[in-house]
Amino acid sequence: SSNRTGSSPLSFTLTGIPGVPVSGWWVAVPLCCLYVLMLLGNCSLLWTLRSEPALHSPMCCLLSLLALADLGLSLCTLPTVLPVFCVPALSLPFRACLAQMYFIHTFSAIESGVLVAMAFDRFVAICHPLRYGSVLSSSLVARAGVLIVLRGVSMVLPVAILMAGMPFCRSRVLSHSFCLHQDMLRLACGDVQPSSWYGLSAVILTKGLDSLAIVLSYVLILRTILGTVSPEARAKAFSTCISHLCAVLIFYIPLISLSVIHRFGRHLPPLIHTLLADVYLLVPPVLNPLVYSWKTKQIRRRILILLCRR
Repeated sequence: SSNRTGSSPLSFTLTGIPGVPVSGWWVAVPLCCLYVLMLLGNCSLLWTLRSEPALHSPMCCLLSLLALADLGLSLCTLPTVLPVFCVPALSLPFRACLAQMYFIHTFSAIESGVLVAMAFDRFVAICHPLRYGSVLSSSLVARAGVLIVLRGVSMVLPVAILMAGMPFCRSRVLSHSFCLHQDMLRLACGDVQPSSWYGLSAVILTKGLDSLAIVLSYVLILRTILGTVSPEARAKAFSTCISHLCAVLIFYIPLISLSVIHRFGRHLPPLIHTLLADVYLLVPPVLNPLVYSWKTKQIRRRILILLCRR
């Protein structure tokens, strides 16, 4: 068993939605619309945050990094998600599949780290408002952004290295229209324990700890808000957290659901696995710009001006 069969290089066959034929244009068209909406939304958000001086705050800098992570995550899946409904038995070379897997998990880890930084921003803004400017300086936000990116890159790199040395001797048909670590590992033969355990450890050390940090931040935020006497102040404090809470729920609910069914839901229909994976990778990049544009008047106004000019 090896990564090659004869003289032809190893490749994986990608699959679309179970029960949907290859010529399922009625699925490809909505997916194409989602990608267009994602590109327009995140690019408009980045343009607005860059061109509006009033939006050069620490939270908006983190929002720019979130938009970049969403763009990267979506552009990683775009080359395979749409063609799988047009090309019968679409295959992807092993190295291309490995690269796609690496970038998908890297951008996902970056997005998780950005959400933690945003939670810390909300904690300082609500619990220590007088120290907000001194604590969250531009240099600190820049260093935090670099550390978030480096953490995502370095944590996922061993996953790709371990997968690169794996032999594949079983069926090479993946369960999704893109390459994920759990899905590729399912097709490997030989000793998969090191890759499996490191992948699980990486998830716990990134998204597991990130989710706990976000929960802790909001416990402290909630305690501060409930200690506020004025109802108007409570409502204003809650309103500043709604966008971030929506982004956290949009990202973590599909992620946790997908991780659970990959570990314990092998008896479930393949359709559930496929739909959850699609929701996890496609929905957050589409909804995040809409959520922040809806809740932030300055962003909404600048995006409307941009659209009217065009």
